[in-house]
Amino acid sequence: MTDYLDTPQGRRIAYNRTAGEGVGIVFLGGFRSDMQGTKAVALEAWAREQGRPFLRFDYSGHGESSGTFEEGAIGDWLADAKAAISALTEGPQVLVGSSMGGWISLLIARDMPERVAGLVTIAAAPDFTENGFWAGFSDAQRRMLSENGHVEIPSDYDAPYVITRRLIEEGRNNLVFAEPLTLAIPTRFLQGTADADVPQEWALRLLGHAKGQDIRLNLVKGADHRFSTPDCLHLIEEATGEVLEALACTA
Repeated sequence: MTDYLDTPQGRRIAYNRTAGEGVGIVFLGGFRSDMQGTKAVALEAWAREQGRPFLRFDYSGHGESSGTFEEGAIGDWLADAKAAISALTEGPQVLVGSSMGGWISLLIARDMPERVAGLVTIAAAPDFTENGFWAGFSDAQRRMLSENGHVEIPSDYDAPYVITRRLIEEGRNNLVFAEPLTLAIPTRFLQGTADADVPQEWALRLLGHAKGQDIRLNLVKGADHRFSTPDCLHLIEEATGEVLEALACTA
């Protein structure tokens, strides 16, 4: 059953929460995705089997939450995630972030280390507004963005993406690679080699940038950006289990 959280910023965030014992798991979805996605629902079922608390939610402008997508930016969605974790979970959590959710989970691990026990990312896309969208725009698209405030780009998932000037400019306030990144927690990065949206080179760069004693990258040959085949879903569960086991060994 969907519940709602009113955030300090005045946004209404839709969420589903499952009760359990021990360290909880929070799923952070991707750009224009929602909490009903295959990965979120499958991981929730796995967490229920493990008896673990689990939280999935929609950022503002996504799914059942308030607002429109075009109004939002990375800082807004980061604030939504921080509000959900602060209000709806207790103690340090294992964050499982997919694509943009990987970016946001890395920012939360940097900004709220006391609330993050471990981290799993799936095709993490830190700084994609800069290194993906902006870097890939033609001069004409950059001019259109400046003059009109937005530009449309094709999408393999639905209607064209509307990319706003605010999304690009505000993203520059939340770059991961612009600052040192220490992850003193069990961390697993998952990445498909056939991902057309997030190149595997980004995963390798992230692995090199992050500092920590228990960080691993799993490259999955042939897996695409959705990372939602039965085998990929099993790998997500396995990585989450590894992080939880590592935490149990250090408790």
